[in-house]
Amino acid sequence: MASITTLDIPASYYRDTIAVSLGACLPLEGERRTDVCVIGGGITGCSAALHLAERGYSVVLLESRTLGFGASGRSGGQILPGLGTDIATVERALGRERAREIWQMSREAVRLTTGLIERHDIPCDLAWGYLHAAVKPRHVRELLDFRDRMARDYGYESLAWLEGGALRDHVVTDAYRGALYESEGGHLHSLNYTLGLARAAQRAGVTIHENTAAHSIRHGQPARVVTGSGCVTADYVVVAANAYLGRLVPELDGRIMRAANYMVATEPLNEARVAQVLPRNDALADANLVLDYYRLSADRRLIYGGEVSYDGREPRGLRARMDAKIARLFPVLEGVRIDYRWGGDVAITLNRAPDFGRLGHNLYYAQGYSGHGMALAGLAGRLMSDAIAGQSERFDVFAAMPHRRFPGGERLRTPLLVLATAFYKLRDRL
Repeated sequence: MASITTLDIPASYYRDTIAVSLGACLPLEGERRTDVCVIGGGITGCSAALHLAERGYSVVLLESRTLGFGASGRSGGQILPGLGTDIATVERALGRERAREIWQMSREAVRLTTGLIERHDIPCDLAWGYLHAAVKPRHVRELLDFRDRMARDYGYESLAWLEGGALRDHVVTDAYRGALYESEGGHLHSLNYTLGLARAAQRAGVTIHENTAAHSIRHGQPARVVTGSGCVTADYVVVAANAYLGRLVPELDGRIMRAANYMVATEPLNEARVAQVLPRNDALADANLVLDYYRLSADRRLIYGGEVSYDGREPRGLRARMDAKIARLFPVLEGVRIDYRWGGDVAITLNRAPDFGRLGHNLYYAQGYSGHGMALAGLAGRLMSDAIAGQSERFDVFAAMPHRRFPGGERLRTPLLVLATAFYKLRDRL
């Protein structure tokens, strides 16, 4: 088996290739009064802040660490329509008509991403082309059924089946039995995109405070968001903390679980190796439940992600397993150096559909994208802006999706989820 040599550099590739400069984002000191307080400096929060400011609201955004610290700035950067769950899940819960509305809004989320990048000149290396790859015969049947159902029931014609030589034109490996090529999907530099939204929000008048954790929210009209060194009084609160919500909003306890995912980035590949890996610069994810995914960066590194942990600890043998997977997929990468390794948390819901909602009349939240938030989070921010401005119909379509808490209570949720994941990992191997 080909080997991948390693170089232990803990920094994220994204952090080392920041191309967006912002104004000062100093920690909050003292008391502030504003129309809207946004909690969370990822894509959801930055999008909400930007769209609210463009509507004329005064906005203060609080980020407990640094902008893009969570999944928004560490992810695989893949953008595509749909949700973290199959659209059939939405159909069973809400009916075909509402599922069609949600599907069309997920496509709109991709267009919104493109529009924001163009309008605000965000240098995030946007590229198009996405592959849903079948590892085993069951995946082939499922993907072909999905293509046919989406064309028949949703009028979606942007999926094309590839196999054999046609597939190797996109990804040069013997690992897959076929793949759906999605022309409306693509990839980008996730942190630069997030920071670009923050820069646009600042230019629209948003005040951003990094290293300012919200400790509590005192509900009322107005609400008060209390931090360690100050307080923001606001008519509305937008909670966009996602996997880093903690116990900030007790009413949401148990509706999401944190799941750690892990990524590596190789050294830059020469043109000969690029031609033997991803010659058309597509992004790819396989069809396993615990999936692997990868793409090329603008400087032609292979950025590869996968594996999962629910207890906050790196899985045993993680590095060796990830290196071996890359080597099996692409023997041409023999001897290629791994320059970066990093991980981060995403929030998942029990049904893998995003959880949008409101508490009272003036607290809005969006969370639980279940690994599918790069485009959808931007739309969530805009929908919350619309709802605060009195146009809540589209937000309410998402908010109608029923969600149950993870079983087992605070002590048993994680062990039960680990057991369930072990079952699905075994199923992925069959």
